[in-house]
Amino acid sequence: MAEHTSNPPSRLRILSLNCWGLKYIAKWRNQRLEEIGNQIGAADPSPDIVGLQECWTQQDYNAIRERTKNILPYGKFYHSGIFGGGLVILSRWPIVESSMMRYPLNGRPAAFYRGDWFVGKGVACARIRTGPARGDIVEVFCTHLHAPYESEPHDSYLCHRTAQAWEIAKLMRGAAERGHVVIGLGDFNMIPLSLAHRIIETHSPVRDVWRLLHPDSSVGAAKDKVEQLRGQPMPSAEFNIAKNGTTCDSAFNSWRWNQAHKTRLAKGENVVIEPSVQDPSAKRLDYIFFSSGEHRDPDSGEKTTEWGLEEACVGMMMRHPTLHCSLSDHYSIEATLARSTASPSATVIDRESTSERYLPIETYDEILDTITKYTAREKMQRRLRMGHFGYQLLLTIGCLIGVWWVPHNYVAFILMLVSSLGLSLGVTEAFMGGLFVGSELRALKEFEWEVKHTRERALAQKLNERDQGSYQAV
Repeated sequence: MAEHTSNPPSRLRILSLNCWGLKYIAKWRNQRLEEIGNQIGAADPSPDIVGLQECWTQQDYNAIRERTKNILPYGKFYHSGIFGGGLVILSRWPIVESSMMRYPLNGRPAAFYRGDWFVGKGVACARIRTGPARGDIVEVFCTHLHAPYESEPHDSYLCHRTAQAWEIAKLMRGAAERGHVVIGLGDFNMIPLSLAHRIIETHSPVRDVWRLLHPDSSVGAAKDKVEQLRGQPMPSAEFNIAKNGTTCDSAFNSWRWNQAHKTRLAKGENVVIEPSVQDPSAKRLDYIFFSSGEHRDPDSGEKTTEWGLEEACVGMMMRHPTLHCSLSDHYSIEATLARSTASPSATVIDRESTSERYLPIETYDEILDTITKYTAREKMQRRLRMGHFGYQLLLTIGCLIGVWWVPHNYVAFILMLVSSLGLSLGVTEAFMGGLFVGSELRALKEFEWEVKHTRERALAQKLNERDQGSYQAV
């Protein structure tokens, strides 16, 4: 394994990809993930740090590691939840510290058909040493936020995703305050400038690499109302990739094709999609956020930002060489960071101007309103579940009493079966309502407290700025 050298790197090449490695569900999973490993290993220039999502099994992780170990000798497969979080971090340099932080709010166990709660979604954290100096540290945060199952603001999991964005923003802010380079990457299941996106960019000093280079890029799929309000023409598939950075639901991606194209693909045909085809559904869900580390000038003693953004692109668009399908239902987002001294053209973040930024007061009110509505929903769920438990308990007692009076054994058997199944269901509901919902309500209280106190600080800053403006006017 290659250790870090005495000369720290002048560039950092970063790649993030949702692999779509759902066991038993994702088609051609083994073949696709092996080819993902092949393509990462053969990339030129090769990546230095890779974050993967939906790499659910140790087998798939080992297959990718085997194919990338020559360029990425260090790696970590993160364990979380009942079925695993699906998160992986690979690195050219040693991972000196690692942890898995699970989100306090993360789906509901009753929604077993969705699985978010069972996989224990959270943030895979890795501290990577790129050189011998004290400041040669990169902190990487790889995540996969809760999936949206309805459109905002009607998504019943909006509160969960908002809280998760708040949590990862805190982690990245802490890393930036330590003076380290911060990289947040993954499938954030949000569109640009959504509430979760604004929370991350406001409550931590990180910036979305794509919007740094393409500030006028789309904020949703072309067919969505939020994008139609911008009055932009219908984009082509090529334009969406090059300018809008769309990583999901692209017309180029074989897993989003219509049935006619899928039939041709199933027959072994290598279907070619014209770059000019209209692309109304593509959107950007995958992100790389970064914040530069700080170094102190040895002569002046002033703090200077060290890293800037050089380029960003959508990648991993190649097809499987024999199956001719896309390697995942997402494409990768890739970025290159350069030391500001090595690349004068790199986009550098002004950390001083972002150190104490707040969202508008009405946005905090919006978050608090979301928490209030979701809390009321969960309290109602707890009452319904506990009521269901009481009903099933009474039904069980009734069946047991009825056994004494029925004339036939088969009727007694049916009553006993009904009582057993009913009691099992009732006890499950009691656990769900009494334990899980109770735990979730406590997590909501913590989140609410943080938002309220941040709102107070934002309001105090606003009043202070207004007072200073009045004083200067006088």
